[in-house]
Formats: sequence, structure tokens, C-alpha cells
Amino acid sequence: MNIQLIRNATLWLEYAGLNILVDPMLMDKGSMPAFQNTPNALRNPLVSLPDIETDILNPDLLLVTHTHPDHWDEAAARQLRKDIPLICQPGDEHVFIEAGFTNVTPVEVQHKHHSIRFARTSGHHGTGEIGKRMGNVSGFVLEAAGEPVTYIAGDTIWCDEPAEAIRTYHPEVIVVNAGGARFLQGDPITMHGPDVAAVKRAAPSAHLIAVHMDAINHCMTSRVELAAYLASVQLDGNVFIPQDGESLEFGGKA
Repeated sequence: MNIQLIRNATLWLEYAGLNILVDPMLMDKGSMPAFQNTPNALRNPLVSLPDIETDILNPDLLLVTHTHPDHWDEAAARQLRKDIPLICQPGDEHVFIEAGFTNVTPVEVQHKHHSIRFARTSGHHGTGEIGKRMGNVSGFVLEAAGEPVTYIAGDTIWCDEPAEAIRTYHPEVIVVNAGGARFLQGDPITMHGPDVAAVKRAAPSAHLIAVHMDAINHCMTSRVELAAYLASVQLDGNVFIPQDGESLEFGGKA
């Protein structure tokens, strides 16, 4: 299994013979204003798409955890072919159908596409009133013969739901959104250093990958800061923190 970070939470997975594009944010650098009520006014995305050979406009499957604009944007809706099968969370399907996509499957619990089993998980996109206002978010666990069980946690903090997903599915590869995104008030709405450390402690044998950093204005935890925090709690070298465009390869079960 090969997993490539494109930018932010956008991933390219080569899994069980399929090319899967996750949470495509394809807009040009600076195309979108800063998120409101956040610590700075930098326009999003902060960085351009990397110069890569991967043909990200022609995946076999689209997987969208939720429709916040740093996970699904107008550029993706415009540029991607409308006949690509698309998996999403319940309640989001109208966004894709209205954009012209013709093969949309909302997953309530589980769904099988070709040889891959997808199980939807949940989480909390923040705490308190802010968490409620952020709406529903999902993650997905992928399973297929000969491939590592892979858990894409989505935009969640560390809470009961990702802990339960780890206990239930025993993932061998976990991808977390670790930018510590936040507003001027309240707690982080995605994982920061202590959350990433908690995931690693809950799944010590899993390959843990941290993404969703250095691309959006309200993500206040950088790659450098995350690495420093993990070193401070004796977890340096235990978490992959890829750069944009970087690929990682993992073996599956025999």
C-alpha cells in the first residue's frame, strides 16, 4: 500500500489495486480568504500544490470525509470527472449530486467497493459549542485482503470515537489530521501534539501518519512544532510527518 500526502488532508492511496483520492482540496495558493475568527488573516491555501507526477485528477475512487472547503473545494468539484465513484458521509451526498457527480454513495456503517471494505467512523471536530457548530465529520477504515488495515481519522480531536475505532479495527496504518486548527476562542478542533501522542499510545504498533499542517491559516501546529512536542514526550521517530508530495509505503498481511 502506498500513501502520498498531496497537501493538507488531500491524500492519494494506492490500495488493493485502486487509486483513491481523499479529501481533494485542489485550489490554487491564496484562492480563499482566511477562515473567520482565527488567529491570522493569511489567505488559503498557504502553499501551492506540490510538483508531482501523480495524476490526481484521474483516481478510481473519491473518498470525502466531510465538505468543509479545506477538504472539498470548488476546484475539485470543477476539475474531477463526474463519473468517478464517490464515497461520503450521510447528509453530504446532496453537495456532490448538485455538483454533477453521478455515482455517490453515502456510507452509514459499512460499504464494499470492489475488494475494499469501508467502515465509517465518527469523531468530534472540536469541543463544546464550537464542536457542535462544526457539524458532523467522519473517518473511514479500509480493509482488503493482503493490505494493511488503514484508518483515516478525518477532522477529529482525540476522544472516545477514535479510541473505539482503534479498539474495534486494530488498524495497522492510521492517518490523523494534526494541525491543531483553532479559532480565537475555544480548544483545538483538530488534533495537536498531545492528541497525536494519545493516538500513538493507544496504537503503539501502528504506523501513525500526521498530516493537515502548514497549509491552512488556522492550523496552529506546524510540522516542526509537532516533531518537537513528540520528542519532548519521548515519541520522536514514532510518527511519520510527511512533506507535501511525499509518499510512504507499507506492507500488508500475508
